[in-house]
Amino acid sequence: MPLAEPGSGRPTSSEPAVDAATAAAYWSKTSGLMWTMLIIWAIASFGIHFFASMLNEYRFLGFPLGFYMAAQGSLIIFVVMLFWFARRQNAIDAEFGVTED
Repeated sequence: MPLAEPGSGRPTSSEPAVDAATAAAYWSKTSGLMWTMLIIWAIASFGIHFFASMLNEYRFLGFPLGFYMAAQGSLIIFVVMLFWFARRQNAIDAEFGVTED
């Protein structure tokens, strides 16, 4: 979190720019986002591979769905997750006034 000199709006090391309650709310939202991403990652990483044999009963673009999801689907999910996480974290940072320049 940025630090500010009283009344000047300039960073110093003596007084935090946000109070403890705001910092706790910021961390709560940030950690909630992190846990959400971790759960989605675990499902995409392990769930798809665990259920690959059942997914192979269906076809997508001529490939068994389990094979396709293991080879391409997981990677697509991870890239989408990356952009979504960055956008959500930037929104959280802006909400609490701690955006990077």
